Amino acid sequence: MIGVRRQTQIYLDGVGARRPSIPLDADRLEAAAQKRMRHEAFAYVAAGAGNERTVAANRAAFERWRIVPRMLRDVERRDTSIELFGQRLPSPFLLAPIGVLELAHREADCAVARAARDTGTAMVLSNQASRPMEGVARILGDTPHWFQLYWSRSDELVESLAGRAERSGCRAIAITLDTTMLGWRSRDLEGAYLPFLHGKGIAQYTSDPVFRRLISEESPGDPEAPQPRPNLAALRTLIELTRAYPEGFWPTLLSGRGRAAVQRFTQIYSRPSLTWETLAFLRERTDLPIVLKGILHPEDAARAVEEGIDAVVVSNHGGRQVDGAIATLDALPAVVEAVDGRLPVLLDSGVRGGADIFKALALGARAVLIGRPYVYALAIAGRTGVREYLLNLAADFDLTMGLAGCRSVAEIGPGAVEPAPGLDSALRSAHSRQ
Repeated sequence: MIGVRRQTQIYLDGVGARRPSIPLDADRLEAAAQKRMRHEAFAYVAAGAGNERTVAANRAAFERWRIVPRMLRDVERRDTSIELFGQRLPSPFLLAPIGVLELAHREADCAVARAARDTGTAMVLSNQASRPMEGVARILGDTPHWFQLYWSRSDELVESLAGRAERSGCRAIAITLDTTMLGWRSRDLEGAYLPFLHGKGIAQYTSDPVFRRLISEESPGDPEAPQPRPNLAALRTLIELTRAYPEGFWPTLLSGRGRAAVQRFTQIYSRPSLTWETLAFLRERTDLPIVLKGILHPEDAARAVEEGIDAVVVSNHGGRQVDGAIATLDALPAVVEAVDGRLPVLLDSGVRGGADIFKALALGARAVLIGRPYVYALAIAGRTGVREYLLNLAADFDLTMGLAGCRSVAEIGPGAVEPAPGLDSALRSAHSRQ
């Protein structure tokens, strides 16, 4: 009964004049993190594509549904756990893969992993992490973890990353489909800042034997690609990315491998030619479950079932890729209908509290992934902040579930939510069919 226990602990701490280290309200949490982070760092985390309409749409979608609590049900004992790929998770949420966590805190992925281990929360390790997956996996130990994969232009590198993930104890590989190119992110462009060009967020690459070999190989490059202008700022960036390379400062500076690593990364990072047929390459090289992250259309969800995919994540990358894209909660019911129970459906983008998790589960999601909020907690108070955030989120969900009249996740069904008044008849009709 984590909800009551967490509430009680917070109030008892207050007797001794101890208050939570992070705000519990999502908007105040974000605002507090903004004060702690450098401008370009906060912009990178918070930014959406274009005019950020998709970011707003993700949140607005949750407001279009209302929970309908049921009364006089014995909810004294509640079970918030779920099962995914043979592992029991204490609550129906995972930590979404978020890159470049060093922008928020010097301990980056390691601090998040310690908080995940403290709370038993499953973590999806980022392809664009600030720390290599092996060290983060050692911290997590038996805590469930997956690996997020961006499909590189080098299939050999894809195979290497997948093999490392398997050896690191990851229980699934989640292929991110919606970032074969970077979206038009106005905040980042206005600041002219991309962390990868400063050697940040590429630890999975610089720790990989295949990538390190690719650095030393001749690359044709793009003769028309723009180059940074030589000035003091460019020199500072060179020093910054040299420090980021794991060989040590002077050997890296003298060899030029830091700069070469960034150049090679930009050449092979993403693969716009990725197709359904490409996925067979990974299936032939790993026994781990394969999850497709970025599914929004029901036909793509049905195709995933046909291709033998093990799960899908309804995601628009937190609104960071396509401005004006469909909100994930709006896309969820059709995806759930298309897969028809043949594989688990997860959801991310826009989840900010226990009520949001409840609504997503009521509309058919098995679990959700939490993104920006835990980064904000990391920026404010490191491991302690993330740990508190996860405990608070689990408590919020537990209490919401109980107060809605449900004793377990299995009891959260379509009847637990209703479209808000004024919604069009098509949405109400789709809901009634569930």
